Amino acid sequence: MFNYLLKSIIPIIFIVILIYGMIKGRKVYEWFVEGAKEGLHVCYRIFPYLLSMIIAVKIFREAKLLDMLNNILAPVASIIGLPKELIPLILVKPLSGSGALGVLTDILKQYGPDSFIGLVGSVIMGSTETIFYTITVYFGAVGIKKIRHTLWAALMADLTAIIVAVTVVRVLFF
Repeated sequence: MFNYLLKSIIPIIFIVILIYGMIKGRKVYEWFVEGAKEGLHVCYRIFPYLLSMIIAVKIFREAKLLDMLNNILAPVASIIGLPKELIPLILVKPLSGSGALGVLTDILKQYGPDSFIGLVGSVIMGSTETIFYTITVYFGAVGIKKIRHTLWAALMADLTAIIVAVTVVRVLFF
């Protein structure tokens, strides 16, 4: 019964909205068309930002800059107890969620999901944000050019999440 309800939730919501709109005497179809037009316009406005982010991530990975940064940042990571193997995940996650998922998949295949590295990587993946992607898409969609303190606040939140991930996994599991 629960599976049936779960699979039916979207059509149920759709039908409820239609019925509510009809009861209130609204032009539901016209509103839908207007919303679809606006959605396409937003996609058109943010496409250049998305494309530039995708290209930047690809160049970053292909040019082996990730490996260079990994070696440079390893001593800093050791201060908070972060394994060197997780640095690529931390560097890619602010840029691309799918790229970070690929990095995490490689880490889990190599070290296992129940290892310290696997657990910390999983917590980091779930508790950090794709900062540059999010800022690019949302600020670009509404035309904001100056991000002010958003970037620094987001970077500090991610740094906090990384430190807490290492600490929590160490305390609860090791």
